[in-house]
Amino acid sequence: MAVDREAVMRVLSGVAHPGGGDLVSRDLIRALAVEGGAVRFVIEAATPDEARALGAAQAEAEARLKALPGVTSVQVVMTAHGPAAKAPPTLKIGQHPTPQAGGPQRISGIDRIVAIASGKGGVGKSTVASNLAVALARQGRRVGLLDADIYGPSQPKMMGVSKRPSSPDGKIIEPLVAHGVTMMSIGLMLKEDEAVVWRGPMIMGALQQLLGQVAWGKLDILIIDLPPGTGDIQLTLCQRTQLTGAIVVSTPQDVALLDARKALDMFQKLKTPVLGLIENMSTFVCPNCGHESHIFGHGGVAAEARKLDLPFLGELPLALDVRVAGDAGTPIAATDGPLAAPYLAMARRMIDGGMG
Repeated sequence: MAVDREAVMRVLSGVAHPGGGDLVSRDLIRALAVEGGAVRFVIEAATPDEARALGAAQAEAEARLKALPGVTSVQVVMTAHGPAAKAPPTLKIGQHPTPQAGGPQRISGIDRIVAIASGKGGVGKSTVASNLAVALARQGRRVGLLDADIYGPSQPKMMGVSKRPSSPDGKIIEPLVAHGVTMMSIGLMLKEDEAVVWRGPMIMGALQQLLGQVAWGKLDILIIDLPPGTGDIQLTLCQRTQLTGAIVVSTPQDVALLDARKALDMFQKLKTPVLGLIENMSTFVCPNCGHESHIFGHGGVAAEARKLDLPFLGELPLALDVRVAGDAGTPIAATDGPLAAPYLAMARRMIDGGMG
């Protein structure tokens, strides 16, 4: 005698559900198949707890069906819906700034915050920032690097990172680590060639997020790579955050020094200490013949530091290997070559002077 679906369903309708009704009336039977004498089906519970409570009903259903004439085998699978999967939290960078009570505030866990600034673009400020961060890390400091150049973030490229930062809750941002440095950049949240087209309030809000929502952890120093000039980012940073001070980078040429003086004046007006000046691209040594040239002049930044009675932190050369290393994502300060030495010496000077 062959068994059919209707006979199986009649048997299952006689198996009580512990919460009332039966397996059929509670609409728990799925994928019922009757092939010859073989019966297969799924009991689909609404929750894992209901599945556990239906254990006895599953056993009863199997026993009853095996006793049904014409049934040679019974296979029952119990499944349960889990809780609805949570969508991964979304993290949105760029918003209007939130009000902040009081004056400039500290960032918890960070001992010193040093801004790397320049009066104009193209003087190598970002290269100096990344190499100083790596040099400080190589000397045992716990270092963070924040790329605050919202319109032109370059630190992901220079530090060799491209992974998008994660967020466990859509608010806290987990930074990345490269060459011993904890780092964050808005460039990590964008496509490589995607432009940021925001007005000032959005830029200010993004900076506030990058400072306050990133899980920086315990740091001896946070290096902030500022955009060039004297705009919203600089103003917001100095007014909202307790900075240890700023370091101004310039080439020795007159045009660059003219803009560097404006950056220095800005920090004076904002009552932000200037920790020192750096002369970048000070010397070029021909890799073929060894001849030393001063393409952008020489000594202008040191002279400006003496004039303003500010610390002069040193000279850095113009060298092809520095550019190649940055483009490759390994700052020259992370290597053991001779071009790493000036950055390591500058980092040591910062540490000895209480700046690092």
